[in-house]
Order: sequence, then C-alpha cells, then structure tokens
Amino acid sequence: MSEVRINIDDAFKQNMSDGSSCSEAEPFALQCIDNSMEPEFPVECIIIIDPSAVVRDGSYVFAKDNDGEYIFRQLKIEGDDYYLVPLNPDYKSFKLDNGIKQIEGVITQRAGKKRSMHKWYD
Repeated sequence: MSEVRINIDDAFKQNMSDGSSCSEAEPFALQCIDNSMEPEFPVECIIIIDPSAVVRDGSYVFAKDNDGEYIFRQLKIEGDDYYLVPLNPDYKSFKLDNGIKQIEGVITQRAGKKRSMHKWYD
C-alpha cells in the first residue's frame, strides 16, 4: 500500500469569515486512509485532532510535511530537531524543516467500529 498525503490546497476548504475566530482551534475528526501508522491506528479508524493541545515528544501529530502536504505521524524531538516517524517500518521518517511550526494539531482520541477500538491519548 502506498503512502497517502493530502495537498493543503485541497483539504479543509472553508470560509472562515462565516464562523467565529475560535473555529480554527476546534477539534476535528479524520479517517486514517493508509497503513503508515499501524498497528496503533488501523486503516479506516477515526482520529480526533486538537489544534490547541500541547505538543510533546512522542505525541501523535497532524502536521504539514516539507512539501506542504498534511501527514499523520508520531513526533520525536531530539534537541532542537523535530522528526515525524511512522509506526509502520515500511515508511520513512523525516526531519521537519521548520520544526514545531509545521504541526497543526495533536491526536487526542482514536475510534473504530468496535468500542474496544476507542482510545484516548494524553
């Protein structure tokens, strides 16, 4: 299975002037569409992303890669360097060019078709 990345121009098109200014900080849900974060996040599971959550080493994050596309990965911090790491070893890790500025939110929950698939992250 190939890695799926979403172009920023195609994602989340909305007119922010129609809503309140706090709408950018509201949590939102997405569905995992590839296996890059398996086994913790299987294909088709739902993740909740909180743009206002605290980013820490080891957090699962929703970020912009160095090509300006959205990607879901685990954050590893080594000194002043920030890396996005997949859980599936078939995919590559990479260093963020602009560090924490590229992180759009932190994954706070996972849900699936069964109650046993629901999990919260700190």
